[in-house]
Amino acid sequence: MRAYRIEHCVGLDGSLAVQGAKNSVLKLMAATILASGVHVLDNVPRITDVEIMRQILDSLGVTSTWRGPHRLEVQVPESQDLSSRPDYELVKSIRASVVLLGPILARTGEVVLATPGGDDFGDRPVDIHELALTALGAVVEAVDGQLIAKADHLVGCDLVLEFPSHTATDNVLMAATTAKGVTTIDNAAREPEVIDLANALIEMGAHIEGVGTSRIVIEGVERLSPMHHRVIGDRVAAATYLAAVGAVGGRVRIEGIAPSNMFILLRKLVSVGLTIEVGDEWIEVAGDGHLRAVDIQTLPYPGVATDYKPMLVAMLSIADGASVVSENLFAGRFRYLDELRRYGANLRAEGHHIIIRGVPRLLGTEVTAHDIRAGAALVVASLAAWGESQINAVAHIERGYDALAETLVTLGATIETIEV
Repeated sequence: MRAYRIEHCVGLDGSLAVQGAKNSVLKLMAATILASGVHVLDNVPRITDVEIMRQILDSLGVTSTWRGPHRLEVQVPESQDLSSRPDYELVKSIRASVVLLGPILARTGEVVLATPGGDDFGDRPVDIHELALTALGAVVEAVDGQLIAKADHLVGCDLVLEFPSHTATDNVLMAATTAKGVTTIDNAAREPEVIDLANALIEMGAHIEGVGTSRIVIEGVERLSPMHHRVIGDRVAAATYLAAVGAVGGRVRIEGIAPSNMFILLRKLVSVGLTIEVGDEWIEVAGDGHLRAVDIQTLPYPGVATDYKPMLVAMLSIADGASVVSENLFAGRFRYLDELRRYGANLRAEGHHIIIRGVPRLLGTEVTAHDIRAGAALVVASLAAWGESQINAVAHIERGYDALAETLVTLGATIETIEV
């Protein structure tokens, strides 16, 4: 088992190119199923979840090859040569595998998918996906831990999502691109990663309007073509580096990220006491390590993303005053609080709120990463903590971050990867 040994950091300085977005690339890989031929994806992060999705696609008959450090070539066969049953155990290992429902159903007429797994931070039901595919004409049932959907052909419909779920929006977008007629999605998700998927589908020949709004209209086409698409920058990875600078001070320029995708978070960071400068595709953050308390609540885009929250909680644990961070999207995403308390952080959960009373300093300790973003929060806390810290089970972090430790080292951090 790998671990990170991290020493107290007195400031980060330099620049970095942010990785491609984890929450976009996995959907783009799923979307390749919709068109036979060779697809090319650029700016693909070298993370564990991408490798797992490659293996899942391989179980369907879809092969992929790295053609450079961050270029992935995906070869998709004709529909009669595609399996409709992705590997059960692989699917259970990542939550993003739920976005395979739409494209597999659209290409093969049926799909048998294990109930997706992934990080353990509360119940995230798939009912909304079942209802959406049913509205498109599929017969969907849950049997023995698997979702089974069948449809001779999909037909456009008017769909109102109960919640602006980005993965449900993704599934409908992909399923509806070749459905007969017109599909409308009201209360659609507006995340940048949804826009990235829609833009890729348009490149493939899909007819989609309203991308980036709460009402998306898809006119089905008979056939799609392979894409050559560049994955957008990862706003959650960018937020992790922003929180790290907030916690230890310094000045860092983050390239390859659109500030407009993080506007509300950036505004909150200014309130905390950081200086933010932006360009079309870069953010520069500076701080002196002295932070003010602030209240934050997670909301659907364009609000503060739930994936930002653990890193922000770690940063606010040394801010002057009391902060309240409210989780409005996923219940139970508080498991990492016990780990942060090991550093001496003063925080507690009350319902869906986290009450944080800033302390003058954190102290180095040994902790365990339980999921991707919780692990990133522990990295932020370890950088700020006096002395030496050790984070165990960093394989969780590597599921979503491409060379996080190595990148922080280039900015001045002292991090050693060890075997324990």
